[in-house]
Amino acid sequence: MTGPHSTHSNSVHVIGAGLAGSEAAWQVAKAGVPVVLHEMRPDRMTEAHRTDGLAELVCSNSFRSDDAANNAVGLLHAEMRRLDSLIMRAADANQVPAGGALAVDREGFSAAVTKALNDHPLIEIARGEVAGLPPAEWSNVIVATGPLTSAPLADAIRELTDENALAFFDAIAPIVHRESIDMSVAWFQSRYDKVGPGGNGADYINCPMTKEQYDGFVAALIAGEKTEFKEWETNTPYFDGCLPIEVMAERGPETLRHGPMKPVGLTNPHDPTTKAYAIVQLRQDNKLGTLYNIVGFQTKLKYGEQQRIFRTIPGLEKAEFARLGGLHRNTFLNSPKLLDGQLRLRAQPRLRFAGQMTGCEGYVESASVGLIAGLYAAADARGETLESPPGTTALGSLLGHITGGHIETIEPGTRSFQPMNINFGLFPPLASAPTKKPDGTRLRGNEKTVAKKQAMSARALADLDRWIADHLRIAAAA
Repeated sequence: MTGPHSTHSNSVHVIGAGLAGSEAAWQVAKAGVPVVLHEMRPDRMTEAHRTDGLAELVCSNSFRSDDAANNAVGLLHAEMRRLDSLIMRAADANQVPAGGALAVDREGFSAAVTKALNDHPLIEIARGEVAGLPPAEWSNVIVATGPLTSAPLADAIRELTDENALAFFDAIAPIVHRESIDMSVAWFQSRYDKVGPGGNGADYINCPMTKEQYDGFVAALIAGEKTEFKEWETNTPYFDGCLPIEVMAERGPETLRHGPMKPVGLTNPHDPTTKAYAIVQLRQDNKLGTLYNIVGFQTKLKYGEQQRIFRTIPGLEKAEFARLGGLHRNTFLNSPKLLDGQLRLRAQPRLRFAGQMTGCEGYVESASVGLIAGLYAAADARGETLESPPGTTALGSLLGHITGGHIETIEPGTRSFQPMNINFGLFPPLASAPTKKPDGTRLRGNEKTVAKKQAMSARALADLDRWIADHLRIAAAA
């Protein structure tokens, strides 16, 4: 498909209109550069997508913590907002209650992103698959095809790089109709009554379990019939941040009680003197509040088994499922080896990569890498070079991990680069760790950890503001 901008010599082509590609296209167009955004759906669908909407959320609807002062992903939210992120703008406009997390109505979120991109005069949306490598005349390309990259393009990239793309499994949690949950058993409460964006401190539905119920549930998870792997999938690892619940159960009988089913910070108003042995939480999945997803219950159980086993959870005996859990295979590059510091493929620098393909994990991380890839590509189109964001920022530290911060294993023939969520472990240490409170008294125990994170966050935002002032044409890009 060609359009009003696709023939411009300085057009940027973005392949893939997920979170990273959508954000990249937005940043390029905001900088005054025409962009063609290629999306193969609905002409060709993937195993996980259900719609033709841009930035469709195929897994959770949570962007995780929105606490910029104490949490690395919350800090990344704040940095992206400072850079006028379309993904964060749409998330904020479509948030649903989720305690201290930022969760979104997935349909409203996708619709907002789709409308913004459709309405921008410098963005052309081209529907249809880009099979194989992009045409040679496309001199400035961002490949943001995500973990579900179509086989022809994945094979072309593999051949070009002489590298086998790594793969890992990602699982999806089931979604339940709110009206089918028995609220005479379950109750609304956020852990420790924490109030988050758009919430009121009672944002999760909680289902309590006794020890007997929990033990029976764990046994059923382990014994339940699972999706069988094809031969080529048998050695594919899971990403630890998205383990199927039955895999967690197999790691030990108490694993779930210390993970997604931990009972702390919650009191059952139906029986306030009895402490639940384990608690299953459901989080609002759409703005209407009619759908709730079961938190941490991504699974590879077969559909019939999911319904049978999950209906043994107190309060979910008559649960009706809007979507059952599933499993899909993801691919990503060995980015520290294959990409340069500006996300360009060393073997063919006209190709820049963004999103989960680069080895970042999570919606926000994927979108943030799309954001910086868009800024880099726009600078290239203007004949300029954009200095990378400081490594002290969340954006800079994540970029640093992807493009060179990871240390390869010393064992010959193996590769150890794995998908990574943003975390304070990726940030350079403070010049001096805080030791005192504002009132002059000494920090003790966990107070030191809290103060350290807050100091890292404050440093990050200050350094990002300086970088924006020194290197970005914010006024021209608005």
